[in-house]
Amino acid sequence: MSLTKSITLDKSMYQVGGSSFTRELERLDPSADYAGTELAGLDAYQRQLKRFDIHVSGPQSDSIQKFFSTSDSSCLFPEYVSRAVAQGMNDAQLIDEIIAVRTDINAPDYRSIVVDFASASQTAPVVAEGSAIPETTISLKEDLVTLQKRGRLLSASYEAVKFQRLDLFTVALRQIGAYIARAQLGDAVTELLADVTPIDTATASTVAYSDLINLWSQFDSAYEMNTLIASPAMVQKLLSLTEMQDAAAGLAFHGTGKLITPLGAKIIKTSCVADDKLIALDKRFALEMVTAGGVQVDYDKLINTQLERAAVTSIAGFGKIFPDAVKVLKIKTTQS
Repeated sequence: MSLTKSITLDKSMYQVGGSSFTRELERLDPSADYAGTELAGLDAYQRQLKRFDIHVSGPQSDSIQKFFSTSDSSCLFPEYVSRAVAQGMNDAQLIDEIIAVRTDINAPDYRSIVVDFASASQTAPVVAEGSAIPETTISLKEDLVTLQKRGRLLSASYEAVKFQRLDLFTVALRQIGAYIARAQLGDAVTELLADVTPIDTATASTVAYSDLINLWSQFDSAYEMNTLIASPAMVQKLLSLTEMQDAAAGLAFHGTGKLITPLGAKIIKTSCVADDKLIALDKRFALEMVTAGGVQVDYDKLINTQLERAAVTSIAGFGKIFPDAVKVLKIKTTQS
């Protein structure tokens, strides 16, 4: 089999509840049918691009108007926009470095769980014969996870961009995705900082290695400090520490560009954190990300070539799983 199925495409495929355009394509044109063929490895959407001979990347990429050569092919355009924005979000994605789990929902509200060990000790003690086994209670939290819609507007007339190559347009869409990802990272930082009492540095206006040791020691045996989130200014302070200038840490930084503290924690650099704060967490247990579907686009407008003021959005929220898995160091202010 060398050709894809000739499926009739229409915008109603974007409106199927609990599904997506690609899932609908897969339902009508299963990838399993192409095993062992030249189209194996492509999903249903990519096969439709081949059907209409649309090249979205590379030096031979088509112009935007290629999508609108037929009414069927125009239905592929919103999914192209969605995928390009999602690619930009993934490329700029630091959130995966700080979340323990990602939950996708198909509802306007979401309650996470709270885990109560019903004991000051979170260990698994020896249970004598006939004795009660310590309980761990899992229940729903009282508060809903706050979901935020983040997005940008496409503000360009079709006439202005129809002759632009798709690979260039993809770059612009990826940048929109990067903006959304940075905004969501800010939401994650806000949640991490909520209801956490900061630990002051020992000395005003600066951070010492002893402060990092103190921060590390705040994590009990159930958690470890494996991730630090800091502003560029705070990262500069950390890199200036004598302990950060040893051969191993320096070799890792200069060789890979990845920051590793002497305590083994990975550093995430972002302006979403204030210059006077350093967030420490155990990424395995600290934060849940809740998403309501993927990247959403105004498919009606895009299919009808009304790019101007067509919204591209993503809905997500964050909730702490285990509050004790997050600690915050704050630079002490100078006493007047």
